[in-house]
Amino acid sequence: MSAVDKNADATPPKPKTAAKTKARNEAEQRLKVAQRVSMLLRHISDPTRLQVVLTLAEGEQHVKALCEQLSQSQPAVSHHLALLRHGGIIAPRRQGKNNYYGLTELGTDLAEAIRDLMG
Repeated sequence: MSAVDKNADATPPKPKTAAKTKARNEAEQRLKVAQRVSMLLRHISDPTRLQVVLTLAEGEQHVKALCEQLSQSQPAVSHHLALLRHGGIIAPRRQGKNNYYGLTELGTDLAEAIRDLMG
């Protein structure tokens, strides 16, 4: 057997470039989705933040009302609200000197999924 024949037998056929590109794109897309879901779960991994999301699913709330319902100090609640706001889960609405918080569309979807998981 010649050297050319040995190399021909040893090298497996290359997959089509289009199929390889498609598989790579799908893998990248799955990774992006997994990273986004991981970030969302991180935002609600704290019991207080989870309570905030479930409370706001019932309707918009003023910060003071959230503090009372959660039995938490205003600085603690504000910290959790900032993290949820940064994650795009809640959005503030200013009325005079007061901030009211409600769920974004993403937050609403997340709250529904949480309720489904809780049964």
